[in-house]
Parts: sequence; structure tokens; C-alpha cells
Amino acid sequence: QVQLVESGGGLVQPGGSLRLSCAASGSIFSINTMGWYRQAPGKQRELVATIETSGSTNYADSVKGRFTISRNAKTTMYLLMNSLKPEDTAVYYCNLGQTYLIRREYWGQGTQVTVSS
Repeated sequence: QVQLVESGGGLVQPGGSLRLSCAASGSIFSINTMGWYRQAPGKQRELVATIETSGSTNYADSVKGRFTISRNAKTTMYLLMNSLKPEDTAVYYCNLGQTYLIRREYWGQGTQVTVSS
């Protein structure tokens, strides 16, 4: 089993910055994908960014140039969010995916990010 714990959410004004963290523990393989997803009220959960253990990254078009995903070894991941907009308001979820015979996905409990003046 894998446990994921997010932290760093909160209330920020438009144009401000926040950094989210995700700490992973448990049976984590040496090769995996970690990512951030978000879900706004009344909307489906959507991809924000992912990062492989190799360091390869992928971003949603809506956050490119504003958000930066990074990770420390294989167990801690960060999301630096700059130039935040009201439309970035959502619950942000940490995700870890790894494969051994089958693909398993794990989720954190989520952390609220609110961008408002």
C-alpha cells in the first residue's frame, strides 16, 4: 500500500504564489509517476502536471509557464504555483501510479487552493 499526504494549500490573492507538497510512504517502486490533479466545484477532476522518476514532466496547457512540478528522490513531490488565477481554485490531489504486473493508482486526500481577492 501507498499513502500520500498533501500540504501547502490555502487562500491566496490573484497573482500570488503557493507551493504544494506531497509526501509518499509505503511500498513505493523505484520507477513510478507522480502527479497533481485538481477538481473545481461542479467539474471533473483534471490533470495539472506529472513527473516521472526520470524527471520527465508533463503539464496541462492551462498551467504551462506558471506552475512547476518537481520531486525529491522518489517519495516527495512539489508543485510551485505562480501567477495564480481565480480559475485555479480547486481541491488539488496528489497521485502516484506504479506498475507491477498491473497498474495501481493511489490518491491523497486533497488540499484546497482558493485564489480570491
